[in-house]
Amino acid sequence: MSVRRPVAWIVAVVLFAEALGVVALNWFLGVVVDRQRMSLAGLDPELMSRSSKIGGVVLGLYFALCALVALLVAVRGHRPAGAGRALLVSAAVVHGLLAALAWGPVGPGAFVLLTAVLGLVVLLLMTHDGHLPDGVPGGPREFAAGPPGEGAAPVSAPPEPTTP
Repeated sequence: MSVRRPVAWIVAVVLFAEALGVVALNWFLGVVVDRQRMSLAGLDPELMSRSSKIGGVVLGLYFALCALVALLVAVRGHRPAGAGRALLVSAAVVHGLLAALAWGPVGPGAFVLLTAVLGLVVLLLMTHDGHLPDGVPGGPREFAAGPPGEGAAPVSAPPEPTTP
């Protein structure tokens, strides 16, 4: 049995929860800035509030799209490919950067949480079924075990010429 589907389900749930959390946190911060009429280096508080809300919604939509890709992997049982794979790779990179940046201001708890999500996304990207059907490149008919230490050799390789 492949571990891809359970991992994909977990990644989908975690990324959907993260999407909602990011939107809620940034929306809350936008409301706080708007109600307090705070300003940072002379910036307009209303602009800062709107920017926080828009940034949260955009980041939340990004994580929701990544969660949708993971959900499709869970339902279909196939590896993510093409744009979906690129999206999940970018999500892994974003989580790695956020984890590195969160260590100082937020603490090791946020670092561990973000690193765990990074590990789940990478695990989803790296898992495979362990076997490939006949006829697929790299499948059982194409390769057979070669001599020890030399790895796999193509089955259909022509025999070596012998000299009389």
